[in-house]
Amino acid sequence: MAHPVTVTAEHPLDGLGLRAAGPPALTAVAARHLALLGADDLGSTASDGPGIVSLAGTDARLLTAEIVWARLAPAEEVSDEATAQAATGVAHVHGRRDGEPRGLAADYLTTACSVLAVQGLLAALIGRARGCAVETVRTGVDLAGLLAVGQYLAAATAADEEAAPLAPGGPPFTTADGVCFEVETLDPAAWVAFWRFLGVAERLAGSAWRSFQFRYATACCPLPGELPARARAADWALVLRAAAESGASVCALRSLTDRLAEPRPAAPWRLSPLLPVAGPPSPGAAAETARPLAGFTVLEAGRRIQAPLTAHLLGLLGADVVRVEPPGGDPLRGMPPMCGDLSARWLALNRGKRAVEIDIKSAAGRAALRDLVAGADVFVHNWAPGTAERLGLDDGDLSAVNPALVYAYTSGWAGRLADVPLGTDFMVQARTGVGEAVRPAGEAPAPSLMTLLDVLGGLLGAQAVLAGLLLRERGGHGVRVDSSLLGAAEVLTAPALRRAAEGGACRAPEGFRRPLRTADGWVSVADGPAGQAGAACPGMLADLTQSTAMTSAEVLAMLRSRGLRATTVTTALDTLGADPRFASALTRDEHGALAVPAPWRFA
Repeated sequence: MAHPVTVTAEHPLDGLGLRAAGPPALTAVAARHLALLGADDLGSTASDGPGIVSLAGTDARLLTAEIVWARLAPAEEVSDEATAQAATGVAHVHGRRDGEPRGLAADYLTTACSVLAVQGLLAALIGRARGCAVETVRTGVDLAGLLAVGQYLAAATAADEEAAPLAPGGPPFTTADGVCFEVETLDPAAWVAFWRFLGVAERLAGSAWRSFQFRYATACCPLPGELPARARAADWALVLRAAAESGASVCALRSLTDRLAEPRPAAPWRLSPLLPVAGPPSPGAAAETARPLAGFTVLEAGRRIQAPLTAHLLGLLGADVVRVEPPGGDPLRGMPPMCGDLSARWLALNRGKRAVEIDIKSAAGRAALRDLVAGADVFVHNWAPGTAERLGLDDGDLSAVNPALVYAYTSGWAGRLADVPLGTDFMVQARTGVGEAVRPAGEAPAPSLMTLLDVLGGLLGAQAVLAGLLLRERGGHGVRVDSSLLGAAEVLTAPALRRAAEGGACRAPEGFRRPLRTADGWVSVADGPAGQAGAACPGMLADLTQSTAMTSAEVLAMLRSRGLRATTVTTALDTLGADPRFASALTRDEHGALAVPAPWRFA
C-alpha cells in the first residue's frame, strides 16, 4: 500500500523558548536537538555546576532538565566523560578487544545523556498535556553509562557462564593492499563459505563462528590467527569476490574525511505527520506524576538491541509495552548466560514487557497484528528494509487501521546512502568513520566491539517516538518517525567532523583517555585543559611513571593531593553491584537478573 498523504513537516516544540546554562559538554547536544524540534534558541550561558536546559511557552510554565556528571556516584569520582566511562564499566567493555580498559575518544556518554535529557523533557510535555504536573527532569552521565552497559552487566552477574570466551581479539581485518575492512553475516554457512574462498579450512572457519556470532554480546572476538593471516594474503578485489560468492557482507573502513564529502541531514531522525483519515488521537488514561507515559500502549516488533531498547525506554517512562514475537517466542530468550529460564541479556532489554506470539508471514497473523495496532499508540519495529511494505504492514497500511498511530521505524541506514553493507552496528561504524572517531591518534582505526550505535540508536529511536507523540498531541494526527544507526553515527561523530571541516585534527591526541595501570588495577584521570587525560604523556605526571608499583588508592591520593580528578576503573562488571559508587541503585528483578535504574527523575 502506498504511503498516505503527508502534510508539511511540523515541529513539536514550536512556540517554546529554549535556554541553556552550565558546562557546554552537558548541554550542547540537548540544546541542539531541542532546537531541531522547533524550540526557539534564546541563548546559552557557560558556567560550572550542573547543566540546565529549560523550555518555556507563552503560559510561562517553565520545564527544566538538570544534567549532572554524577547522579549516583560521588562527584569526586565521576566528574567528566573520562571518569564516567571508567567508573561505569564502559572503558572496560570497549577495551575488551584490546585486553585492557580504554576510554572511547568520542564523548559517548555525554551524548547519550543529552538524548536522555531530551527524552525526559518531551515525556514531561506529553504528561503535562494529560494533566501530569512535572516541572523538573533530572538525569546524569553516570546513569547513561549504566544504561549503556546494561546488557553486559546483566550477563556478567548471571549465575551461568558466558556464551563465548572473553578474550582479546577481533575484527577489523587488513588486506595485502592495505584495505582495512569489516565482515558481517547472520548466517554461519555464509561465514564459512567466505573464509573457505580465502583458503581457510572449513573446520577452522566453523570453529570461529561462535566467537564471531557472539561478539555483539561479549564485545570481543578472539579468532584463530589463520583468519587475519589469510585476509592479509588477499587483495581487496579477492575479498569482494569472496563476499559476492558467499553472501557475506564486507565494508572497508571509511575515514571521517570521507564522510565530509557526503551529505548529512541536521537531525538524526525524520518526523512525517500523516494526514488524518478519521478521528482524533486516543487520549489514554491519566498520567502518573513519575510515569508520564502511563496509559499509552506501545506495540514492538523488534529484534536484537535497537528497537527493543527504544520500547524499553518508553516502558520505563510508563507505557504498556506489548512485544510481538514469532511462533515459539524470541530465540534470544534462550541466549546464555541465563537467569532461571530466561537470558540475562534479553531481560536487560525486555523485562516488564508483555509478549504475544504472531506469525506475521501468515494472513491470519497480519490480521491479528492489525487488531493490536488498532488499540495502540505506537508501533515500533526494526525489520529489514522492504519487509513492512512486502507484508502490507507499512505506515500507510497501519494508519488506515489507526489514524492516530505513531509508526516508528528504527533502521540501519534510513535509505539515505547507496551501496551500503548490512545495516548492523559494526558495519555502520565502519562505513561512517566511527572506527576513527572512537580511537585516538596513534591507534589504528577500528570499530568498537561494544554495541555503541545499537544503544545510541535505541536512545534516538525513543527520542523520535516521544517527539512524534508530542506532535500528535499538538496536531491531532498520526506521525511516522524514522531513526537509524546511521543517524546515531552522525550524532556521535559530529564534533570530530566539525573539527575536520575547520581544518583541525579530527582525532584526539595519542594516549587520550588511556587509563594508568596500578599494582592492583587501573586509574582513569579526568580530561582537562592541561591535557590531564594524557596522564602517561612525558612531563605531565612524571611521578606516576612508577604507578604500577603503587596501589590504586595511593595513585588516587597522589592525584587528588595535586588537585587532579580521577577514579578507579571498573574492570570486572560482576563487582559493580557491590561498588559503593553504584550499589544502592542496582537491583535484582524477579528472575535474579541485575537491573540498572531508570535514567530520569521527574519532579
